[in-house]
Formats: sequence, C-alpha cells, structure tokens
Amino acid sequence: MKKKWLVLLYLLFSAGTTLPFFVYSQTSGTVTANTEIDQLNSQIETKKKKIEQIQKSIDAYKAKISETQTQTISLKNQVNLLDNTISQVNLDVQATQEKLETLGLELKGLQLSIAEKTKIIERQKRILAELIRELRREDGKKMIEIMTVYSSLSDFYDRVNYVQTLEHNLGKTAKTLRLAKADLEVKHQTTKETKQDYQEIRTELEDKKLELRSQINYKQELLSETQASEQKYKTLVNSLKAQYQQTENEIGGIETQVRKKLAEQQKKKPEKFDVDSGELSWPVSSRRITAYFHDVTYPYRQVFEHNAIDLVASHGTAVKAAASGYIARAKKCTTAACYSYIMIVHSNGISTVYGHLSALNVSEEEFVTRGDIIGYSGATPGTVGAGPFTTGQHLHFEVRKNGIPVDPLGYLK
Repeated sequence: MKKKWLVLLYLLFSAGTTLPFFVYSQTSGTVTANTEIDQLNSQIETKKKKIEQIQKSIDAYKAKISETQTQTISLKNQVNLLDNTISQVNLDVQATQEKLETLGLELKGLQLSIAEKTKIIERQKRILAELIRELRREDGKKMIEIMTVYSSLSDFYDRVNYVQTLEHNLGKTAKTLRLAKADLEVKHQTTKETKQDYQEIRTELEDKKLELRSQINYKQELLSETQASEQKYKTLVNSLKAQYQQTENEIGGIETQVRKKLAEQQKKKPEKFDVDSGELSWPVSSRRITAYFHDVTYPYRQVFEHNAIDLVASHGTAVKAAASGYIARAKKCTTAACYSYIMIVHSNGISTVYGHLSALNVSEEEFVTRGDIIGYSGATPGTVGAGPFTTGQHLHFEVRKNGIPVDPLGYLK
C-alpha cells in the first residue's frame, strides 16, 4: 500500500503539461459581432453581383465600339464611337466605385473580426493565468501536507486526477491562445493588403473619372469644330493626317541627324547613357493606360496608327526622362493647334518621345539623367501645346528602336 501511495505521489508531481482547449460561452458581444459580419458578407455578395452585371454591360459596349470602328470614317460614326466609349467608361466608373465600396465593407468585416479575436485572446490569457496560479498552489504543497490531508486513497486519487486535468486544460488553453494569435496576425496582414488594394482602386477611380471627362470634352470639341458638318469633318481629318505625317517626318529626320552628331561627339567626349539593358523608367507616376500601342479602340485609328501609349496624367503633371540621354528635339508651342513634344535620344538605338506637353523644362542639345523633370503634361483640348489630335489630359509616350516605333510596354520597368 505504501508503495502505491508513493507511485501516485510521483505521478502528481511529475505529470507533464499538455496542450489546452477552451470552449468560450457565446457572449452577447460575440453574437452581435457575428451578426454584423454576416450582414456585411451579405452586402459584399450583393455588390459583387452588381459588378458582374455592370461588366456584362461594359462588354456589350465594347462590342459596339469594335463594330463602329470597322465602318467607313465619317462624323456620324465618330460620334457614335464616342457615345459608346463614353457609356463604357461611365460604366467603368460605376464598377470601380462598387469595387471600392466592396473593399470598404471587407475592411469593416476584418476590423470586427480583429476586435472579436482580440477579446478571445485576452480571455484566454486570463484563463491561462488562473490555471497556472492553481497549479503553482498545488506544486507548493509539501509531501507531508498532502499525505495528511487525504484520509483515503480514493480521495487522493481524485486529487491527482484534478491536478492532471488542470495540466491538460493548461496545455489546451495555451494551444488555443497560440492559434488565436496566429489567426490575428493573418487578419492584420489581410487588412494591410486590403487597405493597399483600396488605395489602388481609389486612384483607379479618379483616373477613370478623368478619362470620362476627357472623352466628353473631346466629343464637345469635335462637334464644335465640325458644327455637325460631314464636309468639315473630312477637312479636319485630312488636316490631322497632314500634321501627323509632318510630325513623324520631323522626328525621324532629326533623330538621324542627331545620332550622326552624337557619334562624332562620343569619340571626343563620351557621355553616359544607361539603357544598354533596354529598361526604361515610367515617365509619370501613373501606370493607368488609356490607349495602348496600335490600340484598336483609339479614336483616331482611322486617321493614323497609335504608335505610343497614353498615360493618365492630370494637366501639369511632372514628366520625367525615362532614361539618360540627349535632348534631340524640344518643340515648344504657344498655341493649342501646335503639338508640343520632347524627343530624347538614348544609347542602344533607343529614343523616347513625350507628347502633348503644356510646358518644357529642357532645351535642345543638352544631356539629361534618368528621372530628371523634362516638362509637364497637358493635352486638355484647346490648351497650349495640346495639338490637334488629343482627346483629353494625358501623356503621349513613344519608344522607338532604330527610328521605328515599338511597344513601350516591352521596355518599361
């Protein structure tokens, strides 16, 4: 009998801790939080369905735009094209607004989940502390004290079971606490990423609103200039073709001359160029593209190919050199009909063109470094330097390889 008592005492004082589980009672606060989260999820689902419906309408307008572009060039077709484009961009604005509101609801849901998870962690910590205190009280009792307290082996065995249960619950509570903390970290990271997405969508929304205003202004400008006359529209188109060709010839001729001149200068005093890798920096902070290289949706495509990308940039945005190079042309205009642009010649046969500038910050025959501010964007119809072929505020950005226009997206970082 004495040996059995000693064995039980050994178990009492040597039992290791295991991991806990603690089931929380559903407090009114938890029920309220879960109800709010369920309501938010329902609203999010409704928003997503609405976005899907809007997207279907956008696709329908895109089909109409494609169909109009295959038709004979005329003022009527051009106006129809603009009407469909305006409708499509307007729906884009609506869809982006819905996305923004959806992310807002998701953020609210995450905040509720974080608050509830924080309460659970604090509750677990309190329970864990109480379990530890209880075990310490048991561990603090001396052997002789334990032996005299219990009158029978049965009572002592119950006490052993009680202590082992404490240890078991201690372990499970600790595990639940670790899992809760890990889940909280995930929610914090998700919140951070969702906030970043929110800011990006918010910027995209402003860009699309700017694009919508540009399309509306372009339509008004076109109707004002042609006065709804097909003949005047044809005259305008022919004028645009002539001006475009003149600009192309000017750029091509100047580049050839400048490269010969630079080749001679490089022999005497080498200048540093940094596009041997073929990489260019974005000329403005915006990455939003409203017209792509050889874009089939470009409003003037029936007049000339779009040999650039158009980047969203509000009037007066700083334009930076995409790489170090030599200012081959800096055409400064004083009227709205004149097309203001800068051409930089780089190494490796690369050159870049920045069009529709409202102001220039450099002069011809000077070297610039990647990131230098060379001018400021414009393109608002009717403003100085915008030129005749503009649909609204943006930067026209070209990349040429050995004098031939290429897709800028193949070179931008």
